[in-house]
Amino acid sequence: IRTELNGRVPLIGFSGSPWTLACYMVEGGGSDDYRKVKTMLYNRPDLMHHILRTNAAAVAAYLNAQIDAGAQAVMIFDSWGGALADGVYQRFSLAYMRDVVSQLKREHDGVKIPAIVFTKGGGLWLEEIADIGADAVGLDWTVNLGQARERVGHKVALQGNLDPNVLFAGPEQIRDEVAKLLDSYGKPSAGHGHVFNLGHGISQFTPPESVSVLVEAVHEMSRAMRDGSADLKVANS
Repeated sequence: IRTELNGRVPLIGFSGSPWTLACYMVEGGGSDDYRKVKTMLYNRPDLMHHILRTNAAAVAAYLNAQIDAGAQAVMIFDSWGGALADGVYQRFSLAYMRDVVSQLKREHDGVKIPAIVFTKGGGLWLEEIADIGADAVGLDWTVNLGQARERVGHKVALQGNLDPNVLFAGPEQIRDEVAKLLDSYGKPSAGHGHVFNLGHGISQFTPPESVSVLVEAVHEMSRAMRDGSADLKVANS
């Protein structure tokens, strides 16, 4: 893939988090209430920790293999971490993402390899997530981007956080939402980085032309903001 890209865009590798993978292993698929996996967690925490330790080792090896194969950054997706209670999340999800991050190769062929972590529904624990050693933290659409920037300071870059369903709106609505998000983050500065992204996965039903509108708007508006040549505030923000 790196050869085919020929330097046009960076290549990001990814894996599910140890906890999210454990959820799929125990539930056997998606879940509305996480009943099976949470039953195991509370009834047999020893067994759950064993699964999570095994998963953490596998995820670290998998991501390091992707780095060896050419990935220029890697990301851990904790899509189900937000289903956990406060305190439980730290022990059964965050601790194992920290374990993975600690095992990652952070440099390859003399080039730094950034690590990104993301917990859907994890805005409550943003400061704790930012402390596990990753270079960037992904945010879902429930988090105010400007406030998140204030909360993490210079510790990590931020990624996110447009609601994926915005892409079912019209072009002008998409552009408005992009402007609101960029305006919320504010002008980039030394030590503050933002990777524009959706707040979670993209729907398979998303019109491709809407994605084109999004990408073009992000490029246009973020360049203007960096150059100081335009005010992105929209009329109704």
